[in-house]
Amino acid sequence: MAEILVLVDHTDGAVRKPTLELLTLARRLGAPSAVFLGPGADTATEALGRYGAHKVYVVDAPEVGEFLVTPAVDALTQIAGSTGPAAILIPSSPDGKETAARVALRLESGLITDAVDVTAGEDGPVTEQSVFAATYQVTAHVTQGVPVITVKPNAAAPEPAPVTPAVEKWDVAFGPASGAVKVLSRTPRERGDRPELTEADIVVSGGRGVNGAENFAVIESVADALGAAVGASRAAVDAGWYPHSHQVGQTGTQVSPQLYLAAGISGAIQHRAGMQTSKTIVAVNKDEDAPIFDLADYGVVGDLFQVLPQLVEEIERRRS
Repeated sequence: MAEILVLVDHTDGAVRKPTLELLTLARRLGAPSAVFLGPGADTATEALGRYGAHKVYVVDAPEVGEFLVTPAVDALTQIAGSTGPAAILIPSSPDGKETAARVALRLESGLITDAVDVTAGEDGPVTEQSVFAATYQVTAHVTQGVPVITVKPNAAAPEPAPVTPAVEKWDVAFGPASGAVKVLSRTPRERGDRPELTEADIVVSGGRGVNGAENFAVIESVADALGAAVGASRAAVDAGWYPHSHQVGQTGTQVSPQLYLAAGISGAIQHRAGMQTSKTIVAVNKDEDAPIFDLADYGVVGDLFQVLPQLVEEIERRRS
């Protein structure tokens, strides 16, 4: 089987969900091999093997933690040059997309970013993407070199396929560019009990109709009842009602959860571009002509301050 390289996204060896999704997708294309950068490989290997990684390439060098994305580019380029993979899959994060672009340039290969699905084709991996502010769905494949593909979170449900991976440690020859910019310090981002916005299976978002920062508590109550992440429209964050890090849209975070609940959001194209690939969309809006209803799988015409508390009550009743 052809080898498929998967760049591991992790925190001190704790493998993040998008990597497990990539391993699942990689199994459609060939035999997944994980590329693990930094310390913590011993912790990660079991999880990577559980989701089908036949091999784990480990690059544990000071450069990985001390500098920006260039060490990852050096590592992926050299491993790919030696192993000749059929594709390289990378999480579609800001760092991931920068890494992918640099790797594709060095390998003189084609690049596809923000794929929402990857399947095997006669001429290599075939991707599906949402483009032009989610107006079109397109399929594409790379026609030159090793396909380098970044994949959005929630593109696939992680499916275990346990194997015992072989671990191979790599000594990478880091180029001068790897040390051009050094990381002086890191401050962990404060995280609450809710899931990450980009990785959540369920997202509950509020918009202009929430009408104030103090009223976002009703959005949070639904999110907590569903175990969901909280999102917000651009209008809501621009008004200072919720942090910009929670903005969903073309100029914010793009999400693709299993369930997206939009409350008090009209559905302007800027917002739709950030959530249109969600598997199921539910809208609550008192304006029956709101554009969000054209996109929604299910819609409730009503006041969110009446509808959402009833929803929370019903969820709690069914769980009791």
